Amino acid sequence: MNTTARLKNTSILISGAGVAGPALAYWLHRHGFVPTVVERAPALRDGGYAVDFRGEAHLTVLERMGVLADVRRERTNMGAMSYVNEAGRRVADMPADLFSGDVEILRGDLARILHDATKDHVEYVFDDSITSLTEDDRGVQVTFERGAPRRFDLVVGADGLHSAVRALAFGPEERFVREMGLYCAIFTTANHLGLDHTGHLYNTPGKLVGLYSARNNTEAKAMFYFGSPPLDHDRRDPGQQKKILAEVFAGNGWETPRLLEGMWEAPDFYFDSVAQVRMDGWSRGRAVLLGDAAYCASPLSGMGTGLAVVGAYVLAGELAAAGGDHRAGFARYEEAMRGYVAGCQKSADGVGKWMVPDNRFVAWFMNQNYRLLPYVPWKGMIAKGVKKTASAIALKDYGR
Repeated sequence: MNTTARLKNTSILISGAGVAGPALAYWLHRHGFVPTVVERAPALRDGGYAVDFRGEAHLTVLERMGVLADVRRERTNMGAMSYVNEAGRRVADMPADLFSGDVEILRGDLARILHDATKDHVEYVFDDSITSLTEDDRGVQVTFERGAPRRFDLVVGADGLHSAVRALAFGPEERFVREMGLYCAIFTTANHLGLDHTGHLYNTPGKLVGLYSARNNTEAKAMFYFGSPPLDHDRRDPGQQKKILAEVFAGNGWETPRLLEGMWEAPDFYFDSVAQVRMDGWSRGRAVLLGDAAYCASPLSGMGTGLAVVGAYVLAGELAAAGGDHRAGFARYEEAMRGYVAGCQKSADGVGKWMVPDNRFVAWFMNQNYRLLPYVPWKGMIAKGVKKTASAIALKDYGR
């Protein structure tokens, strides 16, 4: 392992305590750096949707972090998902490996595992956010919404699709965020259907409603997707977002009314557009981006969480291999990740059209295909193709 005596630029501020930020903090500490994580939320975000890891690269990084056993212990163990009609009768089943990968876990449970693995060695600052970055030859002066200004050698934006660090260092997000014509909402609710490690999906033209069990069937996650051009709304106003969802899905069939009723009391309501981030470069001076902030692949890809942990491993490793030289380390990080990111982002192409069909004929046609899927000889090709994409990177051993 590198030592601080042989490293430069050792003090590193990371914005975001979701998945990418704590994963990076873990590896930076292992390599001898001194990371600090700042998070806008007042505490770790609980709940959230299920995320999955697929293929050798994802699992190798988790194993090298020493958290793979913890992740497997908290796995959802989800089985097949079923499409249902308005009366709730199953019309088609989707194999589990298409949705849950090799290991699936709730995002909140994963965040807790990563926080527990780092909290004794990493400074976490909750309920605060970065407001300005002023760089010079010796480092970056950072101001915060609440805390006193501080100075760091480097700054990492691991703060998601709407990254504050990206906006400060690179410019407005409109230059980098590519909308995919869909919006998504997810929240925790009661498992009133008694689902047993499974879920139901109901689609109508331009809309998809789902409900799947979570945490050993003690609760459930409600999921809504709908097609729409960009909406004018406040991303920090969940009340307004809930009204939008209620209006869009008013009169929708199946369990929609009951799920919308439970939405108003949901403790972890999430609402956002489905989008990708495309950038020509992920670093500028002493600032660098990681995970969704740099290369969001969208929920449609099934790759976002895996990209975050792999990217954190590579960024920390390349920075350590360069002795803390941020110019060399950042360049090698991008060189190692660029092709991998492109493949993962490409895996989302066309998914929205079959997941949320825009007319009744396409919805009917897709349901017929889902019915036949368990019986066709190429039924495993889709899952194998996704796993191949997730594994399409050679991970170096950075001499931890």
